Amino acid sequence: SQVNVELLLQFFDIFLKIKDLTTSEAFQEYDANKDGFISPKEFRRAMEAQKVYTNQDMDYILNCVDINQDGKIDFMEFTERFHNPARDIGFNMAVLLTNLSEHMPHDIRLQRLMDKGKSFLSYFQDHLGRIEIKGGAGYIERVYFEITESNIEQWNKPHIKESKKAFLHLVVNETDDKEKLEQFINFCEDTIFEVR
Repeated sequence: SQVNVELLLQFFDIFLKIKDLTTSEAFQEYDANKDGFISPKEFRRAMEAQKVYTNQDMDYILNCVDINQDGKIDFMEFTERFHNPARDIGFNMAVLLTNLSEHMPHDIRLQRLMDKGKSFLSYFQDHLGRIEIKGGAGYIERVYFEITESNIEQWNKPHIKESKKAFLHLVVNETDDKEKLEQFINFCEDTIFEVR
């Protein structure tokens, strides 16, 4: 049901924010001896200080943690246990919602889900790549893929940026349509070679 999907989006959002929380400098201050463990009370104070979670969210997170025999939380283990699956499954959910919103832009129920998942979807915004290809039936099909951090870093390197800029200037200002296609193919091949 729609309510269950909204709850899933909320859970994804909660657990996707965990890594940003536990790797922040402010959070690290609560781990005074830098051993990777923190008390539940300190964990709650750290979450409150970040001002990204509601009281209900914090209660839910604290119900999910494993507390060791010393009454402490291994916050890095907790982060990995919940953040990574939320990222992996959440990416597929982001692809699904993005694809549906492009095919059904006026569906009210879908729009409500998109509104509820705005924070969740923003997490994947910079990592959601898309290409359009002509399918077997002659229709344009969209294919989505994940853009990794290393690919983003490569794409933003100065020599790649200069190559993109030179290509776009040449194509827009100095060529006819057939040459544009050939240059585009060459540019793509060169860029793939440079990125690797």
